[in-house]
Amino acid sequence: MITKKELIIIGGGLAGCEAAWQAAQRGIQVFLFEMRPTKTTEAHVSANLAELVCSNSLGSERVDRASGLLLQELITLQSMLVDCALKTKLPAGRALAVDRNAFSALVSERIEKHPNIQVVRQEIPVIPNQACIIASGPLTSPDLSKAIAQFTGQANLFFYDAIAPIVLKDSIDFTIAFRASRYQNDSEDYINCPLTKTEYENFVAELTKAERITIRNFESEINQGVTTGKDRFFEACLPIEILAQRGKDALAFGPLRPTGLRDPRNGKRPYAVVQLRQDNIADTLYNMVGFQTNLTFLEQKRVFRLIPGLQNAEFARYGQMHRNTFLFAPEIILPTLQSKMREDLYFAGQIIGVEGYLGNIASGLLAGINASHYILGREPLTLPRETMLGSLIYYVTHAKAQDFQPMKANYGLLMGNPEDQKISKKLRNLQFAEKSQQALDVIVEKINADQFYAHS
Repeated sequence: MITKKELIIIGGGLAGCEAAWQAAQRGIQVFLFEMRPTKTTEAHVSANLAELVCSNSLGSERVDRASGLLLQELITLQSMLVDCALKTKLPAGRALAVDRNAFSALVSERIEKHPNIQVVRQEIPVIPNQACIIASGPLTSPDLSKAIAQFTGQANLFFYDAIAPIVLKDSIDFTIAFRASRYQNDSEDYINCPLTKTEYENFVAELTKAERITIRNFESEINQGVTTGKDRFFEACLPIEILAQRGKDALAFGPLRPTGLRDPRNGKRPYAVVQLRQDNIADTLYNMVGFQTNLTFLEQKRVFRLIPGLQNAEFARYGQMHRNTFLFAPEIILPTLQSKMREDLYFAGQIIGVEGYLGNIASGLLAGINASHYILGREPLTLPRETMLGSLIYYVTHAKAQDFQPMKANYGLLMGNPEDQKISKKLRNLQFAEKSQQALDVIVEKINADQFYAHS
């Protein structure tokens, strides 16, 4: 039994920071290792903890949406990172979007000021021989990836993930673009660029033939024993040019769907719409929603300027692709997020196959609680499958090999059926949400019983 109340956490991303906070609040001395800025990655741009490298949205706030239910569960479980997100929130309709710089700065400040947390800016190339949480994320260093592969006896898997461009607001043509949110007449949280059928078809034609950056650039970093993952993309975050290849109307029924929007110039619904979401508190930067891409920078500038309203667009950041490393979790970890081979070793975040910012935060929260429970000699926590978090963790620890890929929270994961099968999808999801809250209420007192509130 461990008597020294110390925990090593590898990775200062969303999962690692939440895990560190949860353990520290329970009296554990945490050493949080983050290799940046000593060693950088192909996607990060700062040395801040909890940097958001893709979208600045944490998903819907509505509990009839899966992300909204997971958000509510995290609020109930007193997630520190969710509190930071709510304090740095930006207008985004019914979604929780944040100023990415203000968010990471606030998380960094809280972590660095906690008396039970010591941040160490150093790469960890091996698995420590003491209580440890590996939350190194999708950009795990090659040396640590190799060490994990050797420990688990299997090669790491990985997909390629992509980032959307960010546009300077002052370069958007508002004689064409207009502010509105879907189905919300009184909301102006999104900037919308409408396309006619001709404009849309021309855009898709140019997009599908545009030059891309070869993914072999990323394969050079992969060590022996780690699969190449060539041509494997995360389905929920496909590059827009890949999605466009699936059919001429794939974008019009996907990220460019015009439902719930009217062009104020003519009062009609456009054939397609490109939406942009506020990316910073100063309201000077806007993220192109759904426009993850692997086009070359020159092609992004050429093709995306074909969008009406963006013909003079200036880009604060171009889209890019990065490696997304994860393990085949069902063979490696338990629903407590403990390793099956070492009871003092935990995994959390994207490396276990959870996807989405909230999923990463949630897995870090559970790992932090359970690692502290282990160190303190208490029973580990397994969340019920009636909860979104419990169902998400159940999936990544029980999925079959042929079905396994990064998974976001979704209502299809929840256990149990609503009483009335004939009700609408929204009402059915609300019933799921009610059952989740009831299940969570039963254990929330147990979860928080050992938490120190002095530093919250």
